[in-house]
Amino acid sequence: MLLFAFQGGQILRQPLVIAILAVPILIQVYFNAGLAYLLNRRLGVAHCVAGPSALIGASNFFELAVAAAISLFGFESGAALATVVGVLIEVPVMLSVVAIVNRTEAAYNRAMAAR
Repeated sequence: MLLFAFQGGQILRQPLVIAILAVPILIQVYFNAGLAYLLNRRLGVAHCVAGPSALIGASNFFELAVAAAISLFGFESGAALATVVGVLIEVPVMLSVVAIVNRTEAAYNRAMAAR
């Protein structure tokens, strides 16, 4: 919570930096989740396993990055800012991956039945 408090002003003052940090995270999460989801389908894995697998495959483990940034560089560092952006971006993106996986369950199961 302290990290978010210390970085709040930076986030508001530097929207371009935030976008530069956020865009690669968005691309990486969607790419890795999609790849894991499709590979699971190709390998014949049940949807109830493929969904969590896609989330695990796309996870960035920002909690570890936050701890490292704080201990190495301090609460007000650029590294800490990057980890805050990571957390702020990853959570809603992962929720959208959950929504996509849930919405595509019927199509996933149809493709599995057609194999």
